[in-house]
Amino acid sequence: LHLTRALRSSARSVARKRPFAQSSTTVSNVGCRSCGIPAFTIVRSKATAAAASIDDPVVDVDRNEGHAAALDSRSPLGKSHEEAWMINLGRGNDNAWLTGPRNDDWWTGLKPSQCPGVDDNGVLRSLPLPNLSAVTRQSAKEYFDNSWTLYEMLFAGLNGEEYFYRPPVHGLRHPQIFYYGHTPCLYVNKLRVAGVLPKPVNAYFESIFEVGVDEMLWDDMHKNDMVWPTVSEVTEYRRRVYERVVDAIMSHPSLDDSNGPVTVNQDHPMWALFMGFEHERIHFETSSVLFREAPQHLVQTPTNWAPMHPSASKKTPTSQPREGKDFPSNRMIPVFGGDVDLGKPADFPSYGWDNEYGERNVPVPNFQASEHMITNGEYWQFVKEGGYRNKEYWCGDGWAWRTHRNLKWPFFWEAAGPAGSHEYNLRTIFKTISMPWDWPVDVTYYEAKAFCRWKTEKEGSPTSKPFRVLTEAEHHVIRHQEHNLEAAREVVEADRVMSRGGDEFAEGRTGSNMNMAYGSQNPVDTFAPSQTGHRDTTGNAWEWTEDHFNPLKGFEVHHVYDDFSSPCFDGKHSMIVGGSFISTGDEASVFARFHFRPHFLQHSGFRLVASDDDAPATHLYPGNFDGQVAARDAAKTDNEGEPKEEMGGSDGGNVYETDESLNMYLGLHYPSSGSDEGVSPIISHSSAPSHGLRFPQRVAQLLVDMKPEATKSALDIGCAVGGASFELAKTFDTVDGFDFSQSFVDAANRMKAGNETKFRVPVEADIFEEVRAIHDDGVTEEIRNKVNFFQGDAVQLGQMQNEGRLRTYDGVVMSNLLCRLPDPLTCLNGLMRIVNKGGVVVMVTPFSWLEEFTPRSKWLGGFYDPVSKEPIRSKDALHEIMEERDFQKIHEEEIPLVIREHQRKYQYIVSEATCWRKKD
Repeated sequence: LHLTRALRSSARSVARKRPFAQSSTTVSNVGCRSCGIPAFTIVRSKATAAAASIDDPVVDVDRNEGHAAALDSRSPLGKSHEEAWMINLGRGNDNAWLTGPRNDDWWTGLKPSQCPGVDDNGVLRSLPLPNLSAVTRQSAKEYFDNSWTLYEMLFAGLNGEEYFYRPPVHGLRHPQIFYYGHTPCLYVNKLRVAGVLPKPVNAYFESIFEVGVDEMLWDDMHKNDMVWPTVSEVTEYRRRVYERVVDAIMSHPSLDDSNGPVTVNQDHPMWALFMGFEHERIHFETSSVLFREAPQHLVQTPTNWAPMHPSASKKTPTSQPREGKDFPSNRMIPVFGGDVDLGKPADFPSYGWDNEYGERNVPVPNFQASEHMITNGEYWQFVKEGGYRNKEYWCGDGWAWRTHRNLKWPFFWEAAGPAGSHEYNLRTIFKTISMPWDWPVDVTYYEAKAFCRWKTEKEGSPTSKPFRVLTEAEHHVIRHQEHNLEAAREVVEADRVMSRGGDEFAEGRTGSNMNMAYGSQNPVDTFAPSQTGHRDTTGNAWEWTEDHFNPLKGFEVHHVYDDFSSPCFDGKHSMIVGGSFISTGDEASVFARFHFRPHFLQHSGFRLVASDDDAPATHLYPGNFDGQVAARDAAKTDNEGEPKEEMGGSDGGNVYETDESLNMYLGLHYPSSGSDEGVSPIISHSSAPSHGLRFPQRVAQLLVDMKPEATKSALDIGCAVGGASFELAKTFDTVDGFDFSQSFVDAANRMKAGNETKFRVPVEADIFEEVRAIHDDGVTEEIRNKVNFFQGDAVQLGQMQNEGRLRTYDGVVMSNLLCRLPDPLTCLNGLMRIVNKGGVVVMVTPFSWLEEFTPRSKWLGGFYDPVSKEPIRSKDALHEIMEERDFQKIHEEEIPLVIREHQRKYQYIVSEATCWRKKD
């Protein structure tokens, strides 16, 4: 949102002053969390800086008059029928240029017809994964051209400019303009971190296109309100990056092959180059999913795209599929277990992501697995029998996600008849086709698990335990033995992607639909089974597993991309295995270890598994994708994935869980304490700042003074130890108060119950006085019983309301909380849902932003506009945010507070209090 405001400001500044603006920045060692595949906590703080300075002038960022005019001609956000992202449309001639097949101006590298990997029919597919023990300048450039042009060919599938800017329907990803600029940005930034490139190509673009998103929750939809560069501007940026990377490949001394091919390993500077290749291929696949989610009129099949599997043209019934005719029977096949050794050898000659390296031996008990992945035909029966209506089949988080999305069938199914007829077609990346009942169904992990529960109830499991999905280790047991982990460690070419491009990947006894062999999925019985009798153990569609994404023993981050995997070792990402039809490069490797959140869409399905033993899965935290927040907050993991209890509350690093903080806040909230012991909150002296005492009570009184239209209910967000909540209860019928700190909530509940609560008042160094906490006058037992305290998270207001933990309120107070949240904007978004019309919010904050609490990318203000260099102040930003969310400012004032450190040292803080009434 800062970028939204900054760009609006800069664009208007440009219109007033000059046609171009300049920006200066340093590159940081951050990639994307959208890769992941995962990408996207939310946007994470930046890590190690690369080059310390930029000597050459930064490239001008185009902000033409059309851009500024488009900004000024539109109504303010929230005051027009237009959605915010539409401000990006119509800023030149891009729409005409982008409608229909692309002309030669589109291609910033090689055209598909000239690109390595093109066949005699002009179809472009993926090359094999490069062998890094024998790299030449030419081989590196060929793989770069193949990666680069495949990506641009995919984006030639957008028909017109709209879907470059229109956010996906679920709001969990950036619009496509971000990904169009993100992959070249990463090439530049990572090559700079590695010391290959000395300076940016466009420092501004390499800031805004740098970091992606990996949403923690399925209802977090607060992004994409931004003015992005035009497609033409980003295309020109891509052209310049292409030239810069080609120059590095052909001239950098580290790839000097005059004396023979070069070996590129993890210590080689050009490891960053191959990192860029594989990062681009991840987004090639994940963006194709976003294209598949787009309204069909906004996409088109690119001219050089691989044809869909021939079965896509078969006419099939839209409903009532028949087993054995429209889709094959799917028998459960017994499998003998054994030990599986996970991990990629450090000297294996291909690029690998950090999570692939290390080792783990997994004993796999005997199990049974379905011959092939669950088909659309099998899943149809689950849908028809009310699987999406029956809560019993879903885990708690899965049901909440399903109801939030109001899903009644898989996302890529399209209704082809009246409601209740259960007639469907299937949406592929670019086209809607007759439902291929024998293709694997594409679903989320939540949907897969719901089917397993339904299947167990309907038919019973063949073992003592219910049906489930595969595990990572079980997957490696049923793969073709000629191409499994053990074989690849012995012979490099046994990792099939090392020797076969997409043009021949489907051929042979162990062929599969991978590496862009086809432009779609295929029937599950197309390819020959593995030695265990299982089909599509690689390719066609990814398979969900029961494993949390996890590190192997010996895991180490790579310094060029130090946050690719580790932020996702959180117990909230499910591993996916096997690859899909569009998986290329490292994604198609036997060593690949990728992951997604359980609610994310991907070209992914599942197969049924049953066993008498517990699943041989790695879980970083108790439970598996249900009640995840509670499980994650109760434990943490070491690098081997073993759960370990954490002392001191939900987060061992929470500064508010210490005894020192608890003592300090009890003194702040209950200033009458110490009167019996002769301990004053402030040492007696002339001009003592006694006006700074009773801060929580004064904030609560301010809300009362603002006269909300009703006084039935109030909420104290970040209630700490409860002083303001009790004050509110003097006026409101009921008061809810929650805090992230469990120790604060426990203390508040002790005060509510009237239990004796003692705390220490610091006097000097290690000397303290112990005093009894005392309520203010008027806080009777009746008042105390009107208050309800509980633990909660201010950035999850929407989820807490969905869970029934919050209601709607006539008054809300937030005292010195906003600038201590990891994502303040998400909290402000949640306020819209919980405040009644005519209700009042009192927000008090000193705006003391610290990266210790809030990533810099989430600050509302306190920084300079990256283009105009004008200061962005938090007060102004807050005003804009609240007004866009239907709140009107009715009052503001400065509120001082005093916090005692010891009897001769105090913190004196002046917070800004603003009062906001919810509009009718």
